[in-house]
Amino acid sequence: MAVTGRAVLAAFALVPVVVVVGAAGPWPVAALIAALVVLIAVDLALAPSARAVAFERSGDTSIRLGETATVELVVANPARRVLRARVRDAWPPSAGARPRVRDLRVPPGERRRIGTELTPQRRGDHVAAGVTVRSTGPLGLAARQCTHTVPWAVRALPPFHSRRHLPGKLSRLRELDGRHSALVRGQGSEFDSLREYVPGDDVRSIDWRATARRENVVVRTWRPERDRRILIVLDTGRTSAGRVGDVPRLDHAMDAALLLAALAAKAGDRVDLLAYDRRVRAQVRGHGRGSRVPAFVQAMAPLEAELVESDPAGLVAAILGERGGRTRRLVVLLTDLDPAALEEGLLPVLPALTSRHLLLVAAVGDPRVAEMAAGRGTARAVYAAAAAERTLAGRRRVTAELRRHGVEVVDAGPEHIAPALADAYIALKAQGRL
Repeated sequence: MAVTGRAVLAAFALVPVVVVVGAAGPWPVAALIAALVVLIAVDLALAPSARAVAFERSGDTSIRLGETATVELVVANPARRVLRARVRDAWPPSAGARPRVRDLRVPPGERRRIGTELTPQRRGDHVAAGVTVRSTGPLGLAARQCTHTVPWAVRALPPFHSRRHLPGKLSRLRELDGRHSALVRGQGSEFDSLREYVPGDDVRSIDWRATARRENVVVRTWRPERDRRILIVLDTGRTSAGRVGDVPRLDHAMDAALLLAALAAKAGDRVDLLAYDRRVRAQVRGHGRGSRVPAFVQAMAPLEAELVESDPAGLVAAILGERGGRTRRLVVLLTDLDPAALEEGLLPVLPALTSRHLLLVAAVGDPRVAEMAAGRGTARAVYAAAAAERTLAGRRRVTAELRRHGVEVVDAGPEHIAPALADAYIALKAQGRL
């Protein structure tokens, strides 16, 4: 039961009357109060049951972060009286729901449809908290209230901002394959076919045995490697929770991983995904050729950085122990170049991984650190610059140590990490190192 604002106003309106009739004794005052209580009780009895109202949902179930989803709620009145109700469709604050409250008038046996727009502020599943309906009586003095569980969830997917770089990277792949209109010969490490020599060809490509069997000089043509295995590993441990700009480092890593996955799929390679800190948080295995980007997006959406130290030994064991783990492939580890975490955790177990696979470590750098390193205006700026220089020196030391172990390293800011990682993949493919 709920008392409306109209009942409160009615009570205040009776105050002057109570003052006037109060001189006649307490019974007139009691009669006025009893009359108001009776009216509230009658109004409550005439209000349709809030518990009997039926609800159904429909609408969007997934959108990209930053977009707006529409979820429709159907309100059905099975009672024999008109339903005058205020309906509140409750969602978590991060779902960005609007409007939150609606006033409805639903005749007996009819239905009304209302829509709620959701603009999520973070990735993941946003689950409806419940629908509260307050059914008001014909006098508007009292209402019945009930909260219904009407399940629905909207998944906010990673936004994939780096998609804009994909056409340019695909153009570079076509240049490697010799199918682009630019004056660039196809490169690669896999034999493709034989053709007649033309001026400008590399003489090292001449096939002397085939030339001896023909009247003309013949050269070999090559194509980039295809059907290679790539494993993208997302570090979801403590270091991925740090914010670079206003976005967690993990989100920047996801964006770079999606661009690499889309590019590798177009190049004919097989791409898998593994998210790990102290246990496997998400895993997507590719089955044959084709883009795995939709599956990657769905697997990444609910991921959040865990405030625990990652376990590099467990990660290496997970990579080597999974199906096909002993087949040589490119392992792309998206993590942070934190000296303490890498020197004590990853470096000791590197030989077990690099002996079987080619490892590429990609890290998102913070541009704010570089800005602080350039500051000299005040004493505080000098101290901040010293701290920033120490951080940068640690990253350079770890990068040099990783490269000494044969690891490829990509360290770039949030705006450049995705294209830089794609360029590193294309360079490895052109060199025939996959």
